[in-house]
Amino acid sequence: MKLRFWAVAACLAAAAMPAGAQQTPAGSPIAIGTSHGLPSAILGDTRQINIRLPASYATAKEPRRYPVLYVLDGAIEQDFAHIAGLAQHGEASGTFDEFITVGIETKKRIKELTFPAQDERYATFYRANGLPVEFANGGGAADFRRFIAEEVIPFVEKSHRTDGRRTLVGESLAALFVVDTLLEQPALFTDYVAISPSMWWNREELGNRAAELLKVQNFSGRRLYVTMASEGGVMQRAMDRFVAALRTPAAGALQWTYVDRRNSEHHGSIYHIAALDALRTLYPKPWRPGTPLPWLQIGEPKPLSAAAEADKKIPCTAERAQRVTFAEVNREPARWEAFCVLPPLGQAPEPRLRSKNWGAAPGK
Repeated sequence: MKLRFWAVAACLAAAAMPAGAQQTPAGSPIAIGTSHGLPSAILGDTRQINIRLPASYATAKEPRRYPVLYVLDGAIEQDFAHIAGLAQHGEASGTFDEFITVGIETKKRIKELTFPAQDERYATFYRANGLPVEFANGGGAADFRRFIAEEVIPFVEKSHRTDGRRTLVGESLAALFVVDTLLEQPALFTDYVAISPSMWWNREELGNRAAELLKVQNFSGRRLYVTMASEGGVMQRAMDRFVAALRTPAAGALQWTYVDRRNSEHHGSIYHIAALDALRTLYPKPWRPGTPLPWLQIGEPKPLSAAAEADKKIPCTAERAQRVTFAEVNREPARWEAFCVLPPLGQAPEPRLRSKNWGAAPGK
């Protein structure tokens, strides 16, 4: 009887507790990859290398090899997590290829990501703000590139199933490093993604020297995706010179895309959306318009054409997909239904509907 009394009392007490005071369910960590401390003889330091594997890496019936996306500023608290999120999105949506994501930690960014500078303003600024002046004029890019080439890439390729394709992505100073690496050592990576590169460095040196630097390298089989936000000033001026050089015969076999985002993004907002666009642009997966579900169609579903039925029997790959825009598909949906197509995702203007009072001060 005494035991029953205490059991009833405990239940009544629990019921009387405020909702916020009830016991919180136990949680568990969410893992998106593995983190490794890689000792570097070149840097004389240990760096964090973060790796996310595609979901199919462990589940595929036939073990396959994957391209690798190397992310500069890739520590856990830097840009690794949100780029790894894009990798997961690509797998879930089937909109671009699967790849291994590798984040490379940077520490002294102004030193590690830049070539030597002679601009006296940097040291003056550092000194005035109490910063270590010995790093003001950079100059560590060559060593950091050796670290990647001789230590990071061998570590990744020895321990994982890679297919030889490598992409380097970075934003701001890291994007300057991307462009610098392309011009200095293009064979190191297959594809280069530079998002709002810090073209101001050393009085716009890369923009000013782009034409001559492009002439001395072999860019066969290499691609560049470069974009600039609403930076203005010397950033845009140097970018304009770089793009002008890309448009000359000096660029040789280099395949490049430049996306001008000065009217849509600023320096702080550009990275994620531009990285998504870069992955869609460089590694697109095809798609079959239409749906076999009758309740999603207007009216009675019409049978597919003989050509569409035949197309469905052939694997839908990027190599054989027909290049069409969403506008073309939407104008003639019956014509394109079930065909293997490859539309340019995210590249059309996005119309927006807004109420007349949009932007008004919120009520109190």
